Amino acid sequence: MARGVEVEHTDVNQAATTRPMVQGTRGMVTSGHSLTTMAGVRMLLSGGNAFDAAVAAGFAAAVLEPTASYTLAAEGVGMLYHVATGEILALSGQGVAPRAQTVAYFRDLGLDRIPTGPGDRAHLSFTVPGVVDAYLLLLSKYGTKPVREVLEPAIDYAEHGFPMYEYMHRLLGVPGTREQFDRYPPGGTSVFYPGGRVPPVGSLLVQPQLGRTLRVLVDAERAASGPRRAGIAAARRAFYEGEIAHHIVDFSQHVGGLLQLDDLAQYRAKFEAPIATTFAGYDICTQNTWTQAAVLLQALNMLEQVDLRAMGHNSPDYIHTVTEVLKLAFADREFYYGDPDFATVPTGPRMPGHQVIDALLSRDYAQARLQLVDANFASLGLPAPGDPLTGQAIREGAVLPLMSAPAPAPAVSKVAAEEGTTHFSVVDSEGNIVCITPSGGVFRKSAFVPALGCTLSTRSEMFFLDESHPNGLQPGKRPRTTLVNYFACRNGEPVMTFGCPGGDDQAQANLQLILNVMVFGMNPQQAVEAPRFASQSVTNSFYPRAYYPGQLNIEVGMAEETVWQVAARGHRIERVGACGIGAIVTQRDPERGVLVSGADPRRPTYGIGI
Repeated sequence: MARGVEVEHTDVNQAATTRPMVQGTRGMVTSGHSLTTMAGVRMLLSGGNAFDAAVAAGFAAAVLEPTASYTLAAEGVGMLYHVATGEILALSGQGVAPRAQTVAYFRDLGLDRIPTGPGDRAHLSFTVPGVVDAYLLLLSKYGTKPVREVLEPAIDYAEHGFPMYEYMHRLLGVPGTREQFDRYPPGGTSVFYPGGRVPPVGSLLVQPQLGRTLRVLVDAERAASGPRRAGIAAARRAFYEGEIAHHIVDFSQHVGGLLQLDDLAQYRAKFEAPIATTFAGYDICTQNTWTQAAVLLQALNMLEQVDLRAMGHNSPDYIHTVTEVLKLAFADREFYYGDPDFATVPTGPRMPGHQVIDALLSRDYAQARLQLVDANFASLGLPAPGDPLTGQAIREGAVLPLMSAPAPAPAVSKVAAEEGTTHFSVVDSEGNIVCITPSGGVFRKSAFVPALGCTLSTRSEMFFLDESHPNGLQPGKRPRTTLVNYFACRNGEPVMTFGCPGGDDQAQANLQLILNVMVFGMNPQQAVEAPRFASQSVTNSFYPRAYYPGQLNIEVGMAEETVWQVAARGHRIERVGACGIGAIVTQRDPERGVLVSGADPRRPTYGIGI
């Protein structure tokens, strides 16, 4: 295949969109719900910066978007740009495995994978909550406001309620969701199913327990003496060592979970150096291999050698090529990716994760892997991983931890694409930029803590029960999360953010967003609305870790003739409503100061520019 990505082009795709593109000059907030967005806007309008606004939006989303698989006791990953220092950092708010979660523990139970819901085993995969610490770390280091001010919108939404909206109403009605509440101590059903039924659209949803939990943080801050950061530290202690921590651990132990007070007290969110590659004149920056983010970077390294524009957007050639390249990147994900604080190269000596990722992202390795793509035929399953440390396209004798698809395939697999996660981005008038993808505590899979008013994350389900694997379970380790987001930078400064919820579809959807903008010249709204596709020919990251060899999900908006031609190459096509849902693309022009955002109509995402 010939090299052919154009770095610059001026012809813009003129496809119509269902929503106008949002613009501004003094700030931009875009999120999964209009009230989440407004929480961030309130901070900007009252003199706060992008970091204040992001924290306010994050706490508000935990109230407003629980059916988007995100609650307060969950996790999040992010990217940030701080203008004053020039820092571009990844933010890890991914919780870790508690110390009692070991491979031996699960093996003694006769398990070969870590279970969760639907069912009565969600407590086995409880993960230490991480997102609250991430928000407070962000607020402390880069924000300007106190905890009480950034929490004000979230507390208001929890205590006084917000109107039930169609997306949330629909997901509360998904079979198995109400039943999951009933399997654990009561409390959630009275909030989300008053009178035993889903609240009608337009009715007020009030969450008093969650409001009280948020007020514990505010009260802790007010009781602290000293500067603003002392109050933030006090709020953190209330969550990770004080009253809230005790509620979490008491509940976990009551239902048979493994969380202990030391697990919460010892947890720390952190800033990290991002990993990156270059594409079409941009530096694409993201999180390290404790996420799946590098799948996109590896795919870009292969695709830069292909003339995608000549193929045409969403043409059969384009869909086939991108899909096959993604399979190659996913094969490496399954074999190499894991928390770099713990990960080792299989069968090799212990090696810091950054050395592995440097090899995975080398151009020579990408070129070798690309040669495995057959232009006419789809690979029937997940290919073998490569050997980046030697530059070989195939690692001989490698065994991937593939799981068979349950029989029959679970109907909830289509629901999961709509449940998965939320995302928001913020830009302020100074040019500070934050984007965060928080998630965890899926209603249909987790357990509701009545005293807190929220569910707990079960992301430990993503570990393999193999300590020798980079993503093998170890106490204190981050599971290889599906959560990702990206900065596109020029001259060392971010000019675009990309994020799209959707489990294993996230890296695939974000790849298509980037290609839509950088290769096909779409504006942000066109980029998020264009039909998407997603390969399922990789072990799903979530329990029961299903694997559907050769299956390619294609959204119903894709042309039928195109789909037939893709199927003729051997792809098993499944038409779906969404491949990633809630996409957001934000652009900033550093010279003119103009801000532009696109918000995905597949979910009630909403952007406001000021």
